[in-house]
Amino acid sequence: MRLTRFVEFGRKIVCLGKNYGKHAIEMGGKVPEVPLIFLKPATAYVTEGNPIKVPVGCGQLHHEVELGVIIGRKGSNISESEAMDYVGGYAVTLDMTARDWQSLAKKEGNPWSLAKGFDTSCPVGSFIPKEAIGDPNSLQLWCKVNGDMKQNASTSDMVFKIPQIISYISKYFTLETGDLILTGTPEGVGPVSPGDTIEAGLGDLSKVSFQIQANE
Repeated sequence: MRLTRFVEFGRKIVCLGKNYGKHAIEMGGKVPEVPLIFLKPATAYVTEGNPIKVPVGCGQLHHEVELGVIIGRKGSNISESEAMDYVGGYAVTLDMTARDWQSLAKKEGNPWSLAKGFDTSCPVGSFIPKEAIGDPNSLQLWCKVNGDMKQNASTSDMVFKIPQIISYISKYFTLETGDLILTGTPEGVGPVSPGDTIEAGLGDLSKVSFQIQANE
């Protein structure tokens, strides 16, 4: 199945910010009235067996576990009622964030591109077929650092559900086969350092592990 290789050919990674209420609060903000969208380049992908590299000059790298939605066919102006027909599968993902850079960008009103889009900022697990998940809006989402649980929540806590997300994005960006949507992270984000091990998963369904490495 071609979609199992989405990392190799997917053209864009579309991400949601502040899509869990408690995370929005822990970041000192409020829940947005419409989805907060930003992008990562496809070069941000990193797969298991390869390290997450701290970008040069970053002083505070944070983990953010997320449910990834992989688009199965091309579409634009997709209605919410038809949105799930465009889902090809899922993956456990991490939105690695250079938090010190993002905080400065927010303060100065600048884009988040470097803070969110550096190489290895989008670790991903294996492709999960759509049929393997009965209700993607009711999944345990968890993240451990060196064996300690840091994030543990349910996708049922998402402010905007998957049909809403797909419909909204497709009004502005044509979604293409292999594109990845990151649906936001729950509360509990925090720092990691070179030598740390991150584990993240969707309940017992899928798990991924990465080592943090200095970018030399």
